[in-house]
Amino acid sequence: MGRRPRDRDRDATAIKAAAERLLAGTPLRSASGKLTATELIVEAGLRRDVVYPHHQDLVDEFRLRAQAQDRVPTAAQELAERYAAVTEELKEARQQLAEERKLTRYLRRTTVELAIEAENLRRDQEDAADATVVSMQRRRGPGRRFPPSGPES
Repeated sequence: MGRRPRDRDRDATAIKAAAERLLAGTPLRSASGKLTATELIVEAGLRRDVVYPHHQDLVDEFRLRAQAQDRVPTAAQELAERYAAVTEELKEARQQLAEERKLTRYLRRTTVELAIEAENLRRDQEDAADATVVSMQRRRGPGRRFPPSGPES
């Protein structure tokens, strides 16, 4: 009693479907999604010894289509371009954040210094208000203006 023969049509259908998924950038089984024969076989869920002897033509066709697509699926190319754009945005955001943090440190320091100065001024005013001020009356003579406008002789 031997093994049941493989359904080559079903295997071919699996390879074609796997090729379409890889080329579209939507793999189900492939971890990397690269457009290689190895990833095609993984995506199809078959073994090498099943694919190469009977379906070499499908593997070759996939390689040609992948080569025409620069070995990177269209969806993966779009993702790579979006990743580059987002990476650049992140770099700019980090730079802006660093500048904002520097400004915030400066403003925080300045605020503390101003608060200390305001407290010192408030204390000085309270101390001055507590001090007893004695007013002295000044007498004005008939020929004398007060305050004097020039140097006295």
